[in-house]
Amino acid sequence: MRLFLKIEHGHPMREVPALTAVTGRGLEGDVAFGRASRQVLLVAQPTLEALGLQPGQIRENITLDGGLISNTPAGTRIRIGEAILEVTGDCAPCDQIEAIRPGLREAIRGWRGILARVEKGGPICVGDSAEVLPADGV
Repeated sequence: MRLFLKIEHGHPMREVPALTAVTGRGLEGDVAFGRASRQVLLVAQPTLEALGLQPGQIRENITLDGGLISNTPAGTRIRIGEAILEVTGDCAPCDQIEAIRPGLREAIRGWRGILARVEKGGPICVGDSAEVLPADGV
């Protein structure tokens, strides 16, 4: 797993060894901090590899080592480290994606990753495991 913060709009992502997720607010130090639903963007490493992209390049906060996470239903809860994230939906590719490579916006549609809000805050560190929680459990 790799972790990134958007320090400023339009600037490169900053890779970090740990993040602090704050309940209902997002990731401390990220420009999306305080948003209602677009607080955290998660992408699977295999998706990046399939598209010839590097971690952090599509402005994700968390690059997960394995598994497909695109199209994960809204409401799904994922525990990473001590934090619990609730999926709010797929992330639609924006115009900035085209700046990476012409045609990428269309190629990545449905694969950009998932957006989540922080349901329960806590530290997230490189090396932490990620698990989908059962609908009725924590």
